[in-house]
Amino acid sequence: MSTLPSNDAPTGKQPPSVYTVMLLLAMLFMLIAVIAMFVELNRWGPDYYKTNTARPTVMLTTSSPFIG
Repeated sequence: MSTLPSNDAPTGKQPPSVYTVMLLLAMLFMLIAVIAMFVELNRWGPDYYKTNTARPTVMLTTSSPFIG
């Protein structure tokens, strides 16, 4: 049984609820964040995986407890 009076016809689509708008805004901001992360990765990490040019150094002192 319908709750609408018989002389009022349904008008069609309902407007989006506040939760739908919040969901769409969250999706938009997450997309912006992912794009910004890729921009920063390309800016700072072009040689991130190329470790063959890295020359790590080690410094030992004579007061180190690990030197026997």
